[in-house]
Amino acid sequence: MGIELCLRAAGHRCVANRAQAAFPIPVWVLTILLAATVSGCGKSPITSARVEASLETTFANLVELQASRLRLPLMGAPEFAVTAICHRLSGSDAGSGEWTCALVWRGPKREMFRDTYDLFVGTDGCYTATVDGETIGGPTVKGPDGASVKNLLYKFEGCFDTT
Repeated sequence: MGIELCLRAAGHRCVANRAQAAFPIPVWVLTILLAATVSGCGKSPITSARVEASLETTFANLVELQASRLRLPLMGAPEFAVTAICHRLSGSDAGSGEWTCALVWRGPKREMFRDTYDLFVGTDGCYTATVDGETIGGPTVKGPDGASVKNLLYKFEGCFDTT
């Protein structure tokens, strides 16, 4: 005996084949099935390990550039020893959306710093990071000559491979 699916709630009339019986499926069941099919149901390629690795590299490169612009002692990006610890605000450690990351790093004068960044990570692995608070200054900082310089560490973007 076959079963035919129909949507009575949508105003359609169910017509059963003579060998089949009509069996209406609630709209909410079909909606859930469609959403599950479209969403891809699987593990997200956006993980805390990938976010942390990308943020560490991007931040270290920006600190190196910022230090050079401010005429601070020269250091290569690896010398800043950036460590990131990131997690999603929703509680899981995978997926796009809002993340928060704590960064511990060594400054140009070898002092240690700790900053917190709010990140929005897209499904393509690209993110925008904004410092939480004014720990590293605002959108601009003063150079050694007193001129205002854009603070590259205040807000920046980065991307990582999601494949």
